[in-house]
Amino acid sequence: MRTLIGEEYFARTLSPIDRLSVRRNAESVIGTQIRPAGPYDEARIRRFLVGLSLHTQTLRFFTGIPSPKDALVRALLAVDGQRDAIVAERDGEIIGHAMSYRGGLADVEIAIVVTDEWQGRGLGRKLIATLLGRAAGAGATTVGMDVLGENRKVLKLIRRMWPDAKMTVSSGAVEVTAMIQPAVIFAEQRSVGPPLTS
Repeated sequence: MRTLIGEEYFARTLSPIDRLSVRRNAESVIGTQIRPAGPYDEARIRRFLVGLSLHTQTLRFFTGIPSPKDALVRALLAVDGQRDAIVAERDGEIIGHAMSYRGGLADVEIAIVVTDEWQGRGLGRKLIATLLGRAAGAGATTVGMDVLGENRKVLKLIRRMWPDAKMTVSSGAVEVTAMIQPAVIFAEQRSVGPPLTS
């Protein structure tokens, strides 16, 4: 089965004005590549995790991880019928990671983290769009995620991408459930590169 993500996949939902916006905003992530993760990424993902600030580690993992355990590294790279993982890389080093798994309160649950240096450049949105495009291609219609309550940037992004998302606060975290909308995914992807295939 072939899954296409990009302009080919969402061609019917993207207006000419949106296409111009996509091309104009793509410069913020030029030189990066998003690709499926695999066991060959163990050393790079370990360097990536150690390079995250304590603050970024805490926002993603709800705790600091000064020395990532082998089990965590393997879990972040696991790809099978229930889990998917992608990485963003530049110059051979991982600068972003996104993963999903089937189950929980939604068809697919996701988690994303981007290096401190690359935050605020649109890479997180691109990772989300790519990951959800792959999930939608496999039949998922709802997405869930747990976000630390103090992670205001991500909560703002969620409200923008999914204004109708259901949000429930529980023990300092916000549990989010939303519908996967292909038009929103591609608009947020802001990519002019070739589609990611699997």
